[in-house]
Amino acid sequence: MPLMASTRREADEQSFPLALYVLVPVLALGIQSLVSLHFPPFAMLDLPLIVVIYFAITRRSPVAATIGGALMGIAQDALTRQPLGVFGICNGVIGYLAGSLGVRIDTENHGMRLLLTFLFVLLHNAIDWVLVRHLLVEPMAWNWIREPIRAGGNALVGVMIYALLDLAKSRE
Repeated sequence: MPLMASTRREADEQSFPLALYVLVPVLALGIQSLVSLHFPPFAMLDLPLIVVIYFAITRRSPVAATIGGALMGIAQDALTRQPLGVFGICNGVIGYLAGSLGVRIDTENHGMRLLLTFLFVLLHNAIDWVLVRHLLVEPMAWNWIREPIRAGGNALVGVMIYALLDLAKSRE
């Protein structure tokens, strides 16, 4: 009789080379900040958020995903004109939710990843809007047409990036 894991997290524990945990976020932040300056339509994508979602749903550790998301968000805030900490809060919340759902549902399916990324990007934008508009009392508009389109674009690009990052996964 084979040994059985006591939880889904233990059964599907996945890891990446240590360099990938540093290289991918730095690359996402660099590409996001540089390309957005020279090609404004690229600002619709949120590569750091896509990276946070991917590592959260694959590692299946809500605490690590929250910390990673918050660090990624603060680094993203430092490279933008956003008040420091807003993306840190947004990405931390999304990291926690993605890590929690990664434990409970099968996130290896591309359709599920597409749906989750779409919902997480919408939620991220909503949290960002609430923080900036109501907490910081700065003008920020919510566009009911643009936000779902932006979330859909991020979800499509995210699934493609997830497929590339899956190639670097090693199962323990």
